[in-house]
Amino acid sequence: MITTNNLKTLDQKRAEHAWDAVRHALSKIGPHSKQIPKKFGGNAKKLPVRIMASGLGQALAFLRAKDYAPGLIWELSDWIGRQIPSKDGREDLLDRIVHGSSNDLRRATDEVLAYLQWLNRFAEAEGLADDE
Repeated sequence: MITTNNLKTLDQKRAEHAWDAVRHALSKIGPHSKQIPKKFGGNAKKLPVRIMASGLGQALAFLRAKDYAPGLIWELSDWIGRQIPSKDGREDLLDRIVHGSSNDLRRATDEVLAYLQWLNRFAEAEGLADDE
């Protein structure tokens, strides 16, 4: 029997994942191990503007090329992978965007922007949103 107490809204799921991502960045766990936590927060704060100006693919490519916040790219890939399962087994978000359809890109962009609202609030609350 499923109770309504166990069901979470999409927004609650975003919040939970984003909170865990910020905690991982602070603890330097996994893909965050070689990253300065403030770089994570600073780049997360700038990412929505980068996405709106250049698109999700260009914004992620910029972060990857500069080796800015690899943990941020990993967390976004993980979140989108959970919400929009890959049809061809690709896990990396940038790889999925390059090889996906325009509809996949639209969906991923909308979801990343919604997710970043939570991530940026939590990063700010934990003191990670200072300018670099």
